[in-house]
Amino acid sequence: MSTPTVVVVGAGPVGLTAALTLARRGIGVTVLEQGTELATESRASTFHPPTLEMLRDLGVLDPLLHRGIVASTFQYRERGGGEIATLDLTVLAADTPFPFRVQCEQSKLTPLLLDALGAADVRFGYRVDGLLSTDDAVVLRTAKGPVRANWVIGADGAHSAVRHGLGVEFGGSTYPERFLVASVEEDLAQALPGIAPINYVFDPAEWLVLLRTPEHWRVLLPTPADSDDDLELRRLPERLTAVADLGRPWQIAHATLYRVHQRVAGRFRHGRVLLIGDAAHVNNPLGGLGMNSGIHDAVQLASALADVVEGGPEARLDEVAAHRHRVAVDHVQRTSHDNWNRLRGDAASHREQLRELAADPVAARTYLRRACLLDSLEIRP
Repeated sequence: MSTPTVVVVGAGPVGLTAALTLARRGIGVTVLEQGTELATESRASTFHPPTLEMLRDLGVLDPLLHRGIVASTFQYRERGGGEIATLDLTVLAADTPFPFRVQCEQSKLTPLLLDALGAADVRFGYRVDGLLSTDDAVVLRTAKGPVRANWVIGADGAHSAVRHGLGVEFGGSTYPERFLVASVEEDLAQALPGIAPINYVFDPAEWLVLLRTPEHWRVLLPTPADSDDDLELRRLPERLTAVADLGRPWQIAHATLYRVHQRVAGRFRHGRVLLIGDAAHVNNPLGGLGMNSGIHDAVQLASALADVVEGGPEARLDEVAAHRHRVAVDHVQRTSHDNWNRLRGDAASHREQLRELAADPVAARTYLRRACLLDSLEIRP
């Protein structure tokens, strides 16, 4: 068997996007996934405008739109009170053909990407245990034997075996609370009249996020770092009743409790190995920046790598890798952390700023271009 030109490790939305970007350029690509099938967990569920543009260019947007919910607005709200401000993404109509977000679980995107890859070499049950990188090749040690490649893209998540195999430091911090996400089978638009498909609810004691997805509403709640998991899951019903009293217990489809980190690898290119998505950077989910920025990593770095494979200068790959690192640090990390700080705050001045922002289309456009990652795409040397 000939050596694959590029091996992508990880068949999540980021890895499959990188693979499809390469395949569309005629680059030989193999995908290694440690699971026996595509992951079915809900995980990320918000697609921003520039991500929709990239998925359109890859030919998978129309079926995603069919499966998702178009959200033209999102709200900031008071806990136990009403709306603070509603921001309307249609002010971005001159900036993007998709001036809205799409609410759809990432598990609905990955089968579309896999189908679009057609006859590409996608191998399930291939756990990567380590690697050896030389000047002209990379050899991955897997559960089913060695796999040799000219280039490797590590898209294998926050616990990336590729990153560990490189010995790359993953510096950053862990949030003082865990996040508890409950998917509920309730019509929250009826229980909380006037809410938008996406809602950030301010409260210094217990902020929360309410997100609509095609099958469920999601409720994200901060939870003490060291309390017992079973205790927190047992008290979830009463916490949901405090969000909206339905006169009966909420119907909970499933709930997940997890720790949240802000971490970034020191650099995203290491010789013939690239790191993208959660393998390169993780952040809190407030604002929906993680998966989206990972998909942007995939498209921009895979496109630059295709240029190199086709004979272009490697300096361009270094330039794009440095750009994606700057975006992770200066844009994604900073914005998501600011979102966390604001939700926990009690400053009346910030509420007033949001109201003024919603009333000023020019200021709202500037704010939303950053919030939706439009401003993060231009690559400068």
